[in-house]
Amino acid sequence: MPAASLEVRGLSAGYGPTLVLEDVSFSVPAGARLSILGRNGMGKTTLLSTLMGLTRRYGGEILLNGANVALLKSSERARRGIGLVPQTRDIFRSLTVEENLIVGVKDRPRSAIQEAYDMFPRLRERRNNLGWQLSGGEQQMLSTARTILGRPSVLLLDEPLEGLAPVICDELMDAFTRLASAGEMTILLVEQRLENALDFAESVLVLERGRIAWQGTSEALRADDGLVEHYIGVGALH
Repeated sequence: MPAASLEVRGLSAGYGPTLVLEDVSFSVPAGARLSILGRNGMGKTTLLSTLMGLTRRYGGEILLNGANVALLKSSERARRGIGLVPQTRDIFRSLTVEENLIVGVKDRPRSAIQEAYDMFPRLRERRNNLGWQLSGGEQQMLSTARTILGRPSVLLLDEPLEGLAPVICDELMDAFTRLASAGEMTILLVEQRLENALDFAESVLVLERGRIAWQGTSEALRADDGLVEHYIGVGALH
């Protein structure tokens, strides 16, 4: 399905009785890229999880191409076109790489898994290995590829580079950039590596204590050391 616009209005959410996000509002045009930044514990993962329907929503709307999906279950949101690559690299550890990918193609032809191999040639080499036999970087590639094979119109990426070697990070970011440049997906990226996040996205929002503390362009944030130090941390760009 084609890229979709995403608009969030007054979103508040959390876990059980604990409120984490408060009155969050932003919009992302179809085919655009947004990086979500902030220190640890500020609500970034909770925001993506809420968009996917995995938290308790206290209020607000989530509009996908203008249609409010906030009351839908996560499975229905996935059918509507929202795809999440979680920080936990959820894969089927007892299945082979290829079996994991077959799960991801959903109702598409099985031959669609070639798209994953074209994007990540390393997975083709490891296609007969079980999930638990993969390195952390390979597991991240597999988790990402499996989600992408479902052709989401909005792709949510939760810290995909965490703990990975620089060469693997470069390979993943190249893949994300190719996806975004094709205009087939709207991509929201949560990432601690500030340079990668700013290079990837045109727009940025910064979360602080569950609220949006700053929104603007990547160029504006990069040019203001004071903003970066205040909201992200001293030396984050170096």
